Amino acid sequence: MFEGFELTRREGNGARLRVRHGGGGPPVLLLHGHPRTHATWHRVAPLLVAAGHTVVCPDLRGYGESDKPPSDPEHRPYSKRAMADDCLAVMRRLGHERFAVVGHDRGAYVATRLALDHPHAVSTLSVLDAVPLGEALHRCDARFAARWWHWFFLGQTDKPAERLIDADPDAWYGATPEQMGAEAYEDYRRAIHDPATVHAMCEDYRAGLGVDREHDDTDRRAGRRIRCPLQVLWATRDDMADLYGDVRDVWRDWAGDRLDGGPIASGHHIAEEAPDELVTLVRGFWQAAGAHA
Repeated sequence: MFEGFELTRREGNGARLRVRHGGGGPPVLLLHGHPRTHATWHRVAPLLVAAGHTVVCPDLRGYGESDKPPSDPEHRPYSKRAMADDCLAVMRRLGHERFAVVGHDRGAYVATRLALDHPHAVSTLSVLDAVPLGEALHRCDARFAARWWHWFFLGQTDKPAERLIDADPDAWYGATPEQMGAEAYEDYRRAIHDPATVHAMCEDYRAGLGVDREHDDTDRRAGRRIRCPLQVLWATRDDMADLYGDVRDVWRDWAGDRLDGGPIASGHHIAEEAPDELVTLVRGFWQAAGAHA
């Protein structure tokens, strides 16, 4: 897994991240979702390196073996802004001032915040299976709540979810080595069996319902948009299309002049289930956008 890559720990912006990086050429930052670690990209990263790219895959703050800072009543240490600032600091320490970003699930929210807060650093943005956090909550209805109830279960604090999850993490999360690959599965399994990681992942969701929504709503009121070319991809065997139809339509008020994308034949964990198609679509987007081809 990740043959030829270096595994290091790098200082972010208040948290030290575990980072896998390798290759040469235009840099690409890959951001995983919940409850995965950077290892979810183990089938994608080598394809990008073989195509002439430098690839950087961190464990997000709180996830995997990255630091898990103490939280606060507003959960700000686990905001997507804090996570994005970590990623920017890591990329700069690796010598990358401007780079492409690909984010999946919770990582897509971090990637979006990175593009909004630091437009000078992000050359292109690809989001997988996500709409802006504030947008999702603004549009929330009974159908969304029934399908994405875990947002509210993980995000509430009156009866914290950690106790239930820690009782049987394997049953709660449900991934398999056949789906993920044996080494990636073991990395993920170490993470979900660490109560500190489970707590940090819940803090991510708590921030999502509060401070992250505030940040998105502030941007929405101000008319801020993603300046770089934006690609939106969603899995055909997930529920994004059922909730939103053409998912690109949700992003139109957030995008600049260039918005591309479409469905991809996969379940939710696209990097694990459809790596070749994902790399083809992302690289085609870069080429069409005139960046990172």
